[in-house]
Amino acid sequence: MKFFCYVVVLFLLAGCTSTKPSHEIQSVQLVKSTETWTGQPLPVYPSGQPEVTIMRITLPPWSAFPMHTHPCINAGVLIKGQITVTTDTGRVLHLKPNEAIIETVDVWHYGRNDGDEPAEILVFYAGVKGGPISIKQHDAGHADHSHHAVDGK
Repeated sequence: MKFFCYVVVLFLLAGCTSTKPSHEIQSVQLVKSTETWTGQPLPVYPSGQPEVTIMRITLPPWSAFPMHTHPCINAGVLIKGQITVTTDTGRVLHLKPNEAIIETVDVWHYGRNDGDEPAEILVFYAGVKGGPISIKQHDAGHADHSHHAVDGK
């Protein structure tokens, strides 16, 4: 019984140790690759004035982006919710919060939110000044060369 009491006291003391907040800078690499999530090699950067665009995109519950493509390299981090990305050839990727994606370039795809909460993703586009970051597919013969995110805003 005496041994049991010592173990309990040690356990309680161990649980009462104070933890000081860390003041150290932390850095976590989310993704680094020369390929998209489908295994496609990233293209050479085009010539021209580089232009970086950062978008925070919110996809409502039970909704989907239209079929679209990106003519430039882009990557994102899902902040909250869930998104399933599907290419026109049937490749599928399920993203959960804090997961990163190196998106496809010149490949038709769409994302959908099958969850009950909005999905929020930060997307970084590395394009050329004046060039589109997304192209929506309205039908088989026509595309919208929008300079905006796939939500059309």
